[in-house]
Amino acid sequence: MGAPNVFTSPYPDVEIPELSIYDYLFGSLDDDDLARVALIDPSSGTETTYRALRGQIDAFAGALAARGVDVGTVLGLLCPNVPAFATVMHGALRAGATVTTINSLYTAGEIEKQLRDAGATWLVTVSPFLPQATAAAEAVGIPADRVIVIDGAEGHPSLGQLIGEQNATPAVSFDPAEHIAVLPYSSGTTGIPKGVMLTHRNLVANVQQCRASLDLEASDRVLAVLPFFHIYGLTVLLNLALRQRASLVTMPKFDLVEFLSNIQRFKCTYLYIAPPIAVALAKHPIVDQYDISTVHTVFSGAAPLDAETAEAAGHRIHAHVLQGYGMTESSPVSHAIPVEATDIPVSSVGRLLPNMQAKIVDLETGEEITEIGPDGVTERGELWMRGPNIMLGYLNKPEATADTLDADGFLHTGDVAVYHEGDYFSIVDRAKELIKYHGYQIAPAELEALLLSHPKVMDAAVIGVLDDEKQEVPKAFVVARPDSGLTAEEVMAFVADNVAPHKKVRRVEFIDQIPKSTAGKILRKDLRAREAAVA
Repeated sequence: MGAPNVFTSPYPDVEIPELSIYDYLFGSLDDDDLARVALIDPSSGTETTYRALRGQIDAFAGALAARGVDVGTVLGLLCPNVPAFATVMHGALRAGATVTTINSLYTAGEIEKQLRDAGATWLVTVSPFLPQATAAAEAVGIPADRVIVIDGAEGHPSLGQLIGEQNATPAVSFDPAEHIAVLPYSSGTTGIPKGVMLTHRNLVANVQQCRASLDLEASDRVLAVLPFFHIYGLTVLLNLALRQRASLVTMPKFDLVEFLSNIQRFKCTYLYIAPPIAVALAKHPIVDQYDISTVHTVFSGAAPLDAETAEAAGHRIHAHVLQGYGMTESSPVSHAIPVEATDIPVSSVGRLLPNMQAKIVDLETGEEITEIGPDGVTERGELWMRGPNIMLGYLNKPEATADTLDADGFLHTGDVAVYHEGDYFSIVDRAKELIKYHGYQIAPAELEALLLSHPKVMDAAVIGVLDDEKQEVPKAFVVARPDSGLTAEEVMAFVADNVAPHKKVRRVEFIDQIPKSTAGKILRKDLRAREAAVA
């Protein structure tokens, strides 16, 4: 423990270079690094060296600059995990643009909302996503010549065409601590998705912090199945692996057979996963049909992983299973279990990364909790944290920013934590309303607004409930119009038609009235109590 009322990292601070993310990742490549394999495409077996990757990034940056892209331009990126993602992401950043990463599962309407909110004037995508991408681009006024289709499509520039022009790499100038590199969208602790302003310094800092705790080496081969559009995938898979000069095997979507086959075929050593994959590794019989003995470490994040599943997976595949914690607002990693820490239970989220500070604050009184009880654990409280990886704020949302970031720079996470002797933390509950489905964020408010647009719905509320596999899923409580004949199937189909698959309402209960406070706020605790009583 550090200064009174503040928990500090047990690691010494690391130096955060005052560099752009491009210069940080690619500026120090030496001859040995340049010859190493950066990316492997399992669909073709194609390998991209660090030399080739840097050349593609520079050429794409030059092509964008020749078309007027500069500091302040916002570019949307709607793309699955393919090697070209790295070229587009870092080429755009090299040109000075800000990239807003878009969920590959989004509908045209959801893409449109994000492009409009972010102020995007360019969009990069792949041909399978073109129908929803072009519909969204047209709705916000992005012309066809500014919709780049990576693998080519008539009427649109392709990545190969732009790289082939071999334009000079632009000279750009900005302050890494102030210039926004990426605008991922997060629901934060509550509400609808908001653009999270992460600077070049935020991204550089979080990779530097992770290097001190996550034992990833140049000799490792990382299976990249968690989406790069998610900040977890962007920072911990893509950027950390590139900085460590490791090799990334890209997977556009999760399929257990392909996942296991790729590990076996490419001799992957390090896996970054979300809890549902840990469940498969622990329990699915097909795992035994593959030789995945090269895997030495599995790191889980994006949602809580229970100890029983983690230990079963680790025992079965003879690998270290570790867990971490973070938020989009913290770039994202703030805590991680180090591989050498045999005394830290895998059910915890581990230690604060270097340069991080944290508080645990009583939810009722606002008092800071510092006293460690006789059992070696503090009382529960909301986790607040501060460090060089914390966002600037939410785009064009000063009130939401003020609600989440205080005057002292502490991010109020909305998660309830305890601190243990031994310098590690556990997340024990969630004060915020967010639903986590297989690692994806779902904002109840977004689904509620959609449900209220249905002509047969008078009122609605959404909470997360556990399904038969102990995974959190959205459940809607609906007040139907009298004599409307509205059915649960009709409600679920309506939502499914308008949102990405992970946001679908999976359970519906009709009730007479939604419980609300005198101020009109939905009393979700009452709905949870109702659910618990039934269970």
